[in-house]
Amino acid sequence: MWQGLIDDFTQCFVANGRWGYLLRGLGVTMEVALSAIAVGLLVGFLVAVIRSSHDRYGYFRILNFVAKVYLTVIRGTPMVVQLLITYYIILKSIDSKVLIAILAFGINSGAYQAEIIRAGIESIDPGQMEAGRALGLSYWRTMIRIILPQAIRNVLPALGNEFIVLLKDTSIVGYIALIDLAKGGDIIRSQTYSVYLPYLTVAAVYLVLVMTLTWLLGKLERYLRNTGADVVGNGS
Repeated sequence: MWQGLIDDFTQCFVANGRWGYLLRGLGVTMEVALSAIAVGLLVGFLVAVIRSSHDRYGYFRILNFVAKVYLTVIRGTPMVVQLLITYYIILKSIDSKVLIAILAFGINSGAYQAEIIRAGIESIDPGQMEAGRALGLSYWRTMIRIILPQAIRNVLPALGNEFIVLLKDTSIVGYIALIDLAKGGDIIRSQTYSVYLPYLTVAAVYLVLVMTLTWLLGKLERYLRNTGADVVGNGS
């Protein structure tokens, strides 16, 4: 039994340097996931501010309409279909598959992050916006320096869950022939005809990534809870 397991391990990961598929795939997975999280946060912040500003104060009527269409389309269609449309239609002239994947996943995640952040903004007492304006801050400065820091602290667990979902969803980038962690395991399987070790190893790596991300988010959440939010800061 043990000898068979050792032979299988050697065939899957040692022979012909097949471990390199997983290592290079892990690098692609992390690059796509982390970059897409950043893109999603940027998009999510902008859409959330536009939506919440319109709901509370009637600002940005046209932009709010555009944002609602964006949210409806993105949340109403599968991620894999959005990835294929982005690759074959919208960004077909771009050679970088990694960039295409980052933009596709970032725009998709931005829709979900926007609704999470909007819920956080709406949980803040409207009087804080009025207080910021009374202190002479502009609307956007008040939003960025006072409202958003508190909103993020309130919705950090939900945002963390979205980050984890995004990390796992990147496993479909193989549809555009991008070799990520999951595709690397599939290549090993196709070359060795061994099913168990490649896929179980890929699953274990994803589990470690998710556990690490969960731990980091937990540390950040505890830090924000213990220190509070210095929402105005110095130099305002």
